[in-house]
Amino acid sequence: MSSRNSPLNENTPPIFSNDEDLRRKYRVIAGIDEAGRGPLAGPVVAAAVILLPGLVIRGLRDSKKTAEKERKEIFWDIVRTAGAVGVGIVEADTIDRINILQSTKRAMKFAVEDLGVKPDILFIDAVALPDVDLRQKSVIRGESVSASIAAASIIAKVVRDDIMLDYHKKYPGYNFKGHKGYPTKKHIECIKLYGPCPIHRKSFRNVMDVPLPLDSV
Repeated sequence: MSSRNSPLNENTPPIFSNDEDLRRKYRVIAGIDEAGRGPLAGPVVAAAVILLPGLVIRGLRDSKKTAEKERKEIFWDIVRTAGAVGVGIVEADTIDRINILQSTKRAMKFAVEDLGVKPDILFIDAVALPDVDLRQKSVIRGESVSASIAAASIIAKVVRDDIMLDYHKKYPGYNFKGHKGYPTKKHIECIKLYGPCPIHRKSFRNVMDVPLPLDSV
């Protein structure tokens, strides 16, 4: 067991207590979250995580509130101690074809299928999955309410960031290692300079509405 992990006690963070309360009715909970709905490039990645009951992972919280180094540490704590972890990935060409919301739901479905364990209930951040025949509970800002969803947010974020680092090696001119595909000013400038590359989401306005050098020729 990692030294970052501990049993439940009176100081247990509410996100773990909330999951424990739900386990009184549903023994196996899978938390689900995604990373990558907003970027202009790269995939959307979803994760499903089944945490073991009675165990606290120190520092676990919404991935957006963790620095990269700590996020990596928590990622490995989750991988080492979770009952199951599943990941689903939907690439940019599919996002362009079926839209980002449907792609997010598809990635979440893939993540559930990747678990290898059938949960009693899915605890999902703000999305319902009509194509998944399991009991579900959709929670607004779920990563701040449920440890299982927070764990899924960490897994999805780290996996997606690693994918974007690999894409940086393939397309170094776009500096994907710096912005991970999000619509930063420098990213927009790269699109203006080079045009979109194969992993850009062509259906996103900030990709196709950027004036390219060819427009002035």
